[in-house]
Amino acid sequence: MILKYLIKDVDITKLSNFKTLAKTKYYFEINSRQDIDRLKDIYNYSKDNNLEILFIWWWTNLLFAFELFNWIVIKNCLKWWNYDNNSKILDTYSSEYISDISKELYNNWQTLWKRFIWLPWSIWWAIYWNAWCFWLEIENNFLSVELIDLKTWKIITLLKNQMDFAYRKTILKENNNYFIISARFDLNNLVEKYHSDIDNIYFREYKQPKGNSCGSFFKNPSKDNSAWKLIEEVWLKWQKIWWAFFSPLHANFLMNDWTANYRDLLEIIELAKNKVKSNYNIDLIPEVRIITN
Repeated sequence: MILKYLIKDVDITKLSNFKTLAKTKYYFEINSRQDIDRLKDIYNYSKDNNLEILFIWWWTNLLFAFELFNWIVIKNCLKWWNYDNNSKILDTYSSEYISDISKELYNNWQTLWKRFIWLPWSIWWAIYWNAWCFWLEIENNFLSVELIDLKTWKIITLLKNQMDFAYRKTILKENNNYFIISARFDLNNLVEKYHSDIDNIYFREYKQPKGNSCGSFFKNPSKDNSAWKLIEEVWLKWQKIWWAFFSPLHANFLMNDWTANYRDLLEIIELAKNKVKSNYNIDLIPEVRIITN
């Protein structure tokens, strides 16, 4: 018998920024800490029925490579944050949109996280991937994260030195047995990997494309080998497969002009990877998570 709080046959098209048509067999939302208590029941149900679980959060950096997801989608909707202007400590739930926080901080208190304005990620995803914007990384101001261990069902706290931060990497990315509840950041000091004077608000407004995209699709192979430059050099900047294409404004932005399906997107992704590998012997690695059944 299906759990009473699982909803059947839900359209999840809007939960991916690529907006390819997709539905899921079962769906559940976490809107409060009380809802977290139901996770154990859902996990037991998934094991008994041989179902996988996919966690989703606001503004997901995902490509749905399916039309019907035969598993369980759990959407994290935990929303709340607070900034103490005296201590400069930020506390936030994991589903808050990092761009909204950064924008309000910039307008009212300080500019430290200005570079994260318009970054289309939740706090969860920003921590998970160690979000990076113009040489400012999440790890620079990270203090701690509150998690549920999905094996023991205990709530634990991990500190910065336990997170194994690296470029586009954390211990959470390597271990999917954690659900992020909340996080804490110290915004007293600006710490940069490299200095940048870029006006990111101007850059995102005029130098980056708008539309159905998850932002930069591939990781930069190195500081001197940008993914956008490699894609341009293999003449894919103007390439289209139906309505899937790399933007002429920024070649590392994979776009869907509403009518592309996931197969079109996968085809042009493979084309870019193969051409760059053939011409430069460089492997392009997606930043965007591709979800298959």
